[in-house]
Amino acid sequence: MTNPAATARRAGRREWTAFTVLLLPLLLVSMDVSVLYFAIPAITRELDPSAAQQLWIFDSYAFALSGLLITMGSLGDRIGRRKLLLIGAAAFGLASVGAAYSTSAEMLITARVLLGVGGATLMPSTLALVRNLFPDAGQRARAVAIWSGAMVGGVALGSVMSGVMLNHFHWGSVFLVNVPAMLLLLVLVPVLVPEFRDPAPGRTDLLSIPLSMAAVLPVVYGLKEIAAEGPGALSSGSVAVGLAFGYAFVRRQRGRDDALVSRDLFRHRGFGAGIGLNTVASFAMLGSAYFTTQYLQSVLGMGTLEAALWSLSPSVVIGAAAPASAALAQKVDRAYVIAGGFALAAAGFALVALVDTDALWLLLTGAGVLASGIVTVMSLVSDMALAAAPAEKAGSAASLLETGAEFGGALGMAVLGSIGTAVYRGDLADSGPAVRETLGGAVAAAEQLGGDAGTRLLGTAREAFVHGMQYAAWGGALLLVGAALLAAALLRDVGTPAPPAAEPAGAPGAPAPGGTYN
Repeated sequence: MTNPAATARRAGRREWTAFTVLLLPLLLVSMDVSVLYFAIPAITRELDPSAAQQLWIFDSYAFALSGLLITMGSLGDRIGRRKLLLIGAAAFGLASVGAAYSTSAEMLITARVLLGVGGATLMPSTLALVRNLFPDAGQRARAVAIWSGAMVGGVALGSVMSGVMLNHFHWGSVFLVNVPAMLLLLVLVPVLVPEFRDPAPGRTDLLSIPLSMAAVLPVVYGLKEIAAEGPGALSSGSVAVGLAFGYAFVRRQRGRDDALVSRDLFRHRGFGAGIGLNTVASFAMLGSAYFTTQYLQSVLGMGTLEAALWSLSPSVVIGAAAPASAALAQKVDRAYVIAGGFALAAAGFALVALVDTDALWLLLTGAGVLASGIVTVMSLVSDMALAAAPAEKAGSAASLLETGAEFGGALGMAVLGSIGTAVYRGDLADSGPAVRETLGGAVAAAEQLGGDAGTRLLGTAREAFVHGMQYAAWGGALLLVGAALLAAALLRDVGTPAPPAAEPAGAPGAPAPGGTYN
């Protein structure tokens, strides 16, 4: 029998150039998650938002993004992924201008929501187009590895970029930087990127759109509240409501021919496993970041820009880890490479668990090892899920991967954050409420107290925080060891399905099957 991977058309210079262009929106969407870290004091001085409005300025982007991913992935399959990408780029650019020149907190929140809507069109469109541009399995694996590294690196880069911009320009500059990139995207994408769509999309199940949002948004909101404030009636109830809507959404998708999420996606074993393992990887990545940033600022006493610059150091190893893992997976069963990535990330958590109150390099080494393992996993499972999905459903496949990542990140911060907080509060049970609540509160109380008493209080609070971080790190390590064993057992010999008949090998330099250069 002919091996489909061996006969698939290999991408040429044009496809790789198009891929480079597609990294632009990915970087910007990732950076916008963290771009407000340094800008919020200046925004507070100028727009005077309330405490609730300040939270919504941060969170409205992530909520709109996560709630619309499934809908936008399906829409891209129907109307064309390139078309949706261009619509999203225009919306993202216009919303960036609106955010930069906001004159009130309400206007900025609205602009952030629109940025999230634009981001929800850009992320699944770029990953789906990668699936279409690279029919060859080896090339696609390398492209997805680069895509995964860029997405992870973009979050760290966003905070640093905002700090640098704010040293020289108005706070609105952190949004205006998006505009030239989006204009470049609007010019180059029609020239370099072919259009792809599902040739027979069928009817649209309109009821599933609000149902999917009702499933995603309450869960993400509840998990974020648990991470910030601890479990409570509102946060737990929000998660329960979202899970109930999620059950209804899944039941509806299983019983309809015009489902928003096609049942065909789950016929290959690698697709569901890819989404699940990608969710676990995001759990570990965001859960560890919850402690790393606080350690740098509140334990070591770094300023925000200095902490952001140090947090970039693990990105150096990320850039090498993803392509190396893609190359290794061409020679070794992918199940073992994924399991090795989880094991490596677990070792990173173990190093973090050994950190004390003055161990910058040990923390950064642990974070780098963890990030290398997680990016290895994310790149390989994303490629596995995309390869398992029919080409005409690549947008839906990409959106499910991204939605799983959103869930995993929120769950990681909630679970590991709750473990750390419980240990921290237990160690400070005899202290005042402000000290027990957060390490930031303890730092403020110590500064107000001053003298030797303030120094002792701060030292005790920092030790309690590190103690909680150690427990959370061991918990994360155990989870990842379990994920490694599960991946090795369940993914062994999971092959890449043969491409459908609509994807014959094309001539070198021609657009990928199903795509046209217009």
